[in-house]
Amino acid sequence: LRRFRRDIVIVDKGNSRLQLIPVTHNFPGFPDGIQGPHLLDNLRTQLGRYGGHVTEGEITSLKRVDDYFTAEFDGGEFHARTVLLSTGIADAGMPIENWHEAIASGAVRLCPVCDGFDVLDKRIAVIGAPENCVGHSLFLRTFSNDVTLFERDVVTCPVRADQQRLIDANIKRIESPLLGVTMTADMKPVLHTEDGQEHHFDVVYPMLGETARSALAVALGAETTDCDKLVVDEYQCTSVPGLYAVGDVVRGLNQISVAAGHAAVAATRIHSRLPCRYRE
Repeated sequence: LRRFRRDIVIVDKGNSRLQLIPVTHNFPGFPDGIQGPHLLDNLRTQLGRYGGHVTEGEITSLKRVDDYFTAEFDGGEFHARTVLLSTGIADAGMPIENWHEAIASGAVRLCPVCDGFDVLDKRIAVIGAPENCVGHSLFLRTFSNDVTLFERDVVTCPVRADQQRLIDANIKRIESPLLGVTMTADMKPVLHTEDGQEHHFDVVYPMLGETARSALAVALGAETTDCDKLVVDEYQCTSVPGLYAVGDVVRGLNQISVAAGHAAVAATRIHSRLPCRYRE
C-alpha cells in the first residue's frame, strides 16, 4: 500500500506467532531458513524504506460510521476508509513446562505443514483434540515411523473407525489421559499420563485446536466459520464492505507464504477501490 502511495497506519499488539518460530525453512527465498523475529525485522525495515512504520498498541474497538471506520486504542483513535485485519489465531494450550524455551529449541512445534520435514525420523508425540484426533498423526507419520498419539479426553476420540486407521499406519496410541508435559535438562519433552507413566520423545505437537482473533470484525457483523475464522471473498474482503482480512484469521491454510499472498491481493483491491491519487 505504501508503494501504491497510500497513507496507512499499522497498529501491532506485538503478539505474533511468527516471533515464536526459531527458524522457518518453509518461506520462499531463504534456502538456509530464517528466524521468525529476523523475518519480522526485515518486514519492518522494508516498510520503513517507503515511509511507513509500526505503531505499538492494541486496537480495542472498531466502529463504522457512514463511509469511515473508527479504530480506538489506548493512545486515541484512527479514522480510515478501509481496514485490513491480520490479527491471526490463538492456539489452544495445555500445561507445558518452559513453553517459550521449548518452542525456541524446537521441542514443541505447532504446524506440521510448516515443519514436518524438519522432524524426519524423530520420535514424535501428537496431542490430539476431539475434533481431529487422528488426522495430524497420520500426516506426521509420512515423516517418521515413530509417532504416538496422546489424548486429554479419551472418551471422545478417536472413534472406532479411526482406531483402525492408526493401527494400519502403525501409529501408537496411549490410552491413559494426558496430564501435562515437562522438559528434560536438554529440552526433550516428557509426557505424563494419568496412570503415572512418563513417555519420552524428541518433539511434541500439541494439536489442540485454535481460535481466530476475529472479535473486532465480528462486532461489525462480519461472517465467520469454524474456529471463528473470517469468511472473505476472492479479494480478501469480509462480509462488511471496506473491511479486509488476511492470514490465519481467515479460513484456509495457515502459512506465512499464504498470508503474504492474501496481503498482495487485498492491498491491490483496496488501492483500486480508493479514489485516485494523481501525481502532482
